This record gives sequence, structure tokens and C-alpha cells, in this order.
Amino acid sequence: MTKIPSSIEKLINEFAKLPGIGQKTASRLAFYLLKKPDLDVELFSEAVSGLKKGVVFCSVCHNMAEKDPCDVCSDSTRDRSLLCVVEEPLDAQALDATGAYKGLYHILGGVLNPLDGIGPENLNIDSLMQRLKTEGIKEVIIATNPSLEGETTAMHLQKLIKPLNIKITRLARGLPIGGDLEYADEVTITRALQGRNEI
Repeated sequence: MTKIPSSIEKLINEFAKLPGIGQKTASRLAFYLLKKPDLDVELFSEAVSGLKKGVVFCSVCHNMAEKDPCDVCSDSTRDRSLLCVVEEPLDAQALDATGAYKGLYHILGGVLNPLDGIGPENLNIDSLMQRLKTEGIKEVIIATNPSLEGETTAMHLQKLIKPLNIKITRLARGLPIGGDLEYADEVTITRALQGRNEI
């Protein structure tokens, strides 16, 4: 049996550590890079090694940025009375890409998940509470995902924020555009009914 060279095996093992990448996909990626011109591999390597050097986390909202504070936190045109709480930086990017939200963000860095040992102390909750007490926020939009962990995190945040007399809202849930009612689950249909709008 032919043995894979150790440098390829090492790369496969590193790729396999990435979320959603199994051994087969990791092998394909490694062999793909092996076939690429040296310059392409060098550029890829520089991009990976420069990742940690070129990205900082904003000390205010915990979003990824090239400088601290991030562009959103330092943008004076944003609505500073509105704070959207999300799980991860990609969630803030998705909301911002719509152009419909002009407030500030706070990235939790995950969700409560006792089975994985993630409690409130592992998330950016203390800094959230500090912001709410000092920054004049009038409304908090809790935009965690509609998973069990996301809902648990939202309820925990609601319990902490309620005594501060700040308006708390949750992103609307419901049927997706182009979706068929007959294929929607009961929870989605219930939320769509509860969040219905007058037309």
C-alpha cells in the first residue's frame, strides 16, 4: 500500500479540524493545493498566516475588524439607541448586508449550551450589560438563532435586561418567501401566526 507523504498527511489532518470538513474533503483540498501553481499556494498560505495578524476583535461590540473600535462602533451616523445582539460576527454581517438595520451590534460569541460546557461566563454577556447601563440604549433586538440554544440564550438575556427598563424585541419568525405552508413545521406556523402584520 502506498503511503501518503507526511507533509500531505499533516495538511489533511489540519483541514479535517475545520468545522464541516471530514477526512475525504480534507484530502481533496490537500491534493487540490498540490496541483496548484506555487504562487497560488503561497498566496493561500499568506492569507491563512495573516488571518490572526490582520483581524482584531472590537473591544466594544466584539465584532471582527481591522481596527479597534470597529467601523460600526466608530460610525457616528449609526442609531446609537438601538442595539442588536447576535451570536456570531457573521450574523451581524448578514443583518448589515440588508441595509435595513442602522443601529449598533453586540456579538455574544456563541450561545448558552450546558452540554458543551458553555455558560453565561463564556459569552460576552458582562460587556453587554455594561453597555446597556452606560450607553443610553433604548431598544435591544435579540437576534439569536431559532435553535434550542438560541432560544435559551434569548430568554436568559431577557431576564437580565428586563430590570433595566429597556425595550426588548426579538426578530420576527415565520414562513420564508417561496415556502409552502403545507411543508412548514408547527413551531414555524405558530410563530408566523403570532407575528402576523396588518395589511
